[in-house]
Amino acid sequence: MSGTGHPYRKTALSPVLLAVVAWAGDASAQAATDAAASSLSQLIADRFDRIGEHLGGLAHALPRMPDYLHEVGLSFEKAAGATSPGRIVVVSLLCLAIGALVEWGLRRALRDLSARRHAQPVTTTTDRLAVVATDLGLELGGVVAFALGAFASLLAVGRPGPINEAGSSILVALVWLRLVLALLKVLLRPNNRPDRAFAALDLEQPLARFWYRSLTAFVGWLALGWATIVSLNAFGMPQDGRHLLAYLLGIGLVVIALVIIWHPTSSRPARTGHGNDGYGNGSKWLASLAAVVFWTVWAINAMPAFWFLTVAIGLPLVIGIGRRISRHLLRPAGSEGGEAGVPSIASVIVEQGLRALLVGAAIWLLLWGWNLDVGALAAQESVYARLVRGALHALVIVLAADLAWGLIKAMADNALARAQASPDVSGDEARRRARVRTLLPIGRNLAFIVLVVMAGLMVLSSLGVEIAPLVASAGVVGVAVGFGAQTVVRDIISGMFYMIDDAFRVGEYIQSGNYKGTVESFSLRSIKLRHQRGPLFTVPFGALGAVQNMSRDWVIVKEMIGITYDSDVDKAKKLIKQIGIELSQDPDLGPSILQPLKMQGVEQFGDYGMRIRTKMMTKPGEQFVIRRRANAMIKKAFDANGIRFATPKVQVAHDAESATSAAAQLVVKAAPEAPH
Repeated sequence: MSGTGHPYRKTALSPVLLAVVAWAGDASAQAATDAAASSLSQLIADRFDRIGEHLGGLAHALPRMPDYLHEVGLSFEKAAGATSPGRIVVVSLLCLAIGALVEWGLRRALRDLSARRHAQPVTTTTDRLAVVATDLGLELGGVVAFALGAFASLLAVGRPGPINEAGSSILVALVWLRLVLALLKVLLRPNNRPDRAFAALDLEQPLARFWYRSLTAFVGWLALGWATIVSLNAFGMPQDGRHLLAYLLGIGLVVIALVIIWHPTSSRPARTGHGNDGYGNGSKWLASLAAVVFWTVWAINAMPAFWFLTVAIGLPLVIGIGRRISRHLLRPAGSEGGEAGVPSIASVIVEQGLRALLVGAAIWLLLWGWNLDVGALAAQESVYARLVRGALHALVIVLAADLAWGLIKAMADNALARAQASPDVSGDEARRRARVRTLLPIGRNLAFIVLVVMAGLMVLSSLGVEIAPLVASAGVVGVAVGFGAQTVVRDIISGMFYMIDDAFRVGEYIQSGNYKGTVESFSLRSIKLRHQRGPLFTVPFGALGAVQNMSRDWVIVKEMIGITYDSDVDKAKKLIKQIGIELSQDPDLGPSILQPLKMQGVEQFGDYGMRIRTKMMTKPGEQFVIRRRANAMIKKAFDANGIRFATPKVQVAHDAESATSAAAQLVVKAAPEAPH
């Protein structure tokens, strides 16, 4: 249901539901129109019969294509009458020139508007959207002006008949091609100009130029083929001949698609350094196979399967592109293109709304492609009709739940991004951020579970499943699970009370029994502690017990220092006080010292010297660095001022006469004996 990843993974459920709608709807319509084809086997047989008839018509039309074309030529000569083909071409070009002149006048009149819009600084997302909207409006406005001028000229000089109908179809195809090119120009910005920063897709300039040219070739060939077939229909070519020619022109679309798929540029990642979102040879072979299958299904006139494949493959792609455009255009001002980050709430609303519109358009396309009457379908009470209605309701519920989860997740992610720890934030604000980082993930997970359960029950209800027994059974199962999983329940309840008591937060250092470390994260039943030496402990809340939090408010550091009895205690106290002042004035350590270092006095007398005690108060976690620096400074100051540290000494007492006798004996033993 949520956010991020490959577009196919994000919309994996939609094609499945649409498949149910398509299959059930077609079966329902077939049952309503032909009672003999009510069974599935008869329906399949009837479908194959239609495909066979269609292929037979194409085989019949293939050897007659020269005759068909000859008849089209005769029809053209009859419609032209005394008008020569050259004059028709000149008049057509004149209409196009008038349309281009009208477009040029509009662009010249609005040139200052575009210049002013681009001259203004872009400091916010709204400014970026305004520039994109202005450019898109100018491009589409120019195409509309061209269409109005060209169509007005055609109506003024033309006359009703096949030639005028063919000219209108060619002009319509040209206008549609120009509209697509205008949209691609604004979205991709293929030229290496300063306005590349306003591209709606985060593509490198060579890749953007490749896709612009490739899509131009594909859409241009498609528009040319459509205009050709419509023009031939105007001049009376039979349907089988038009179909055969259309399929032959469709091979050109397959060739263009294969060239796009296997071109080296299409495998490049969208952004250098942002991962490889291109595709390898395996994906290329699958895409090539899909292109051939599309053409084959279309050529054998299996239109229900064709429209289903169009929706099942095209819908996730279009949704993925829309998601990418919305996140790129609505990214925060100043962020780099292609930069991964938390999507804004506005981009999520646009993305989810666009997804709902695209899914609705896909449903309409299936209904239209399968010749389904929605009104008649709603009035039927057959199993297929109820299944279709249930699938549509389930799809609406899933889209609504997806929208709700997307908004919840976006708000939670943005709040977590704002609550990240920062060295510039301290005090109450730092504690508030830590609490947000602690509680918000748990709330987000709970919201997801509740949303999934509610949406699942509503989907089952829309499909005709009685959910009351399920709810009752779930209650009984819940009681049984509660008895059987008391430890898990105890862990979850203990975790809730730890959260209510605010016993710890993410990033704090705690100790509980034999476990200690920094809180990295936690789930509903356990907490993860990272020890300072690296090991990660996963501790259930029920086994946590009493918690010692070492990261709250302040820490008092007390040290015992031994000095000799002949040391000057007053001087030692002054030196330690001076060291405390110097530490407080240190730009790095000073902000972490709440009370400066000072000597509290002589704590006790020992065997080797006096023991004095020092004390200071610091922020949690900073005491270790400050204590090491303080010890080094105390050692240096004491050495410089004659204050000696007390160290153990061993003294050996002995009798002088015994020592002299023992030494004499050693000398005698060491002397050599006299020769006999």
